[in-house]
Amino acid sequence: MSYIKVSAMFLKKIISAAALMLVVVNMAYAQLDPEQQAAKERGITLFNQYKPAYSDLLIAAEAGDSEAQYYLAEDIRLEHRYVTKEAAKWYIAAANQGDYYAMFRLSDTDSDLCKIMNNCPKGSKSAADWTRLLWKTAEPLAKAGDGEAMMIMYNSTGEMEWLKKSAEAGYARAQLSLANRYLEGEGFFLPWNRSAAVKKWLKASSEGGNPKGMMQYADTLYNDGHAKGKDIEEVRHWMAEASKLGYVSAISSYGAYLAHEPDAIGYPLDRVKGYGLLSLLRVLDGGGNIQVYLDDVMPEIAAKMTPEELEQAKVFAEEWEKAHPPVSFFPDKLGF
Repeated sequence: MSYIKVSAMFLKKIISAAALMLVVVNMAYAQLDPEQQAAKERGITLFNQYKPAYSDLLIAAEAGDSEAQYYLAEDIRLEHRYVTKEAAKWYIAAANQGDYYAMFRLSDTDSDLCKIMNNCPKGSKSAADWTRLLWKTAEPLAKAGDGEAMMIMYNSTGEMEWLKKSAEAGYARAQLSLANRYLEGEGFFLPWNRSAAVKKWLKASSEGGNPKGMMQYADTLYNDGHAKGKDIEEVRHWMAEASKLGYVSAISSYGAYLAHEPDAIGYPLDRVKGYGLLSLLRVLDGGGNIQVYLDDVMPEIAAKMTPEELEQAKVFAEEWEKAHPPVSFFPDKLGF
């Protein structure tokens, strides 16, 4: 290999390393004080519970935190159903600090509702400019092995190869997405091989800690018609694990099944734990229409419990809440 070729390769590595360093520095730009950090965490928790999060996110966003800026922009966009001027302001602030999720939003504004309504706010760059910046930011990270960056490249380009690489790199959200793309008919498989591929990636997503993957994997095992023995044990295991992470869908099923309302997958009867778990979902105040379900199932369980058991359930819920993350719907970061 010639000296010129070696030098060119070395220079390319230096440039890639510099690009990676720039992204890391930009994204770590804001240093929040304890009060601002608490507001950010509270705001993201509320956002993930489909509850008003604006005031808390604003505190951290104004302090310069790019992640809070992105979530604040999302909160505004979802409330208004299009990118308002204020939402655009915060997307741009986050994107200018290297947040490629914000870049993706800004790159997609041409297809937003505001385009139809002819009231899109003016940004400093066009949608095409933001797309180019997104690729410039994320692609070096992706090529360095960052599964999340590979996923955003897939979201931006639609190229399946990026999604496969992200899944193979161990990114749990990509593994769930790949399983669902195969479930929808993507790729060529013999029928039994397609089912095996779907299960493979759902299991990988579950083992990677994705609660949505856990619940879909449990549902897949259960609905196969062979949910007995080892399979039913896995169904019970993954439902419990997803509940420990605070996933609303898992907790609502786990609590009801523990209380045998109904006895669907063979958990030992435990109304105290089941009722206690379901009571955790009251914090959502009806978010995601969960209140209708709770108003139906919880009185049926309570009618079979003693006052002492109801008190035990209250204590159990308090202890669970201290030891586990807040309940969450786990909306996708690029939810629409």
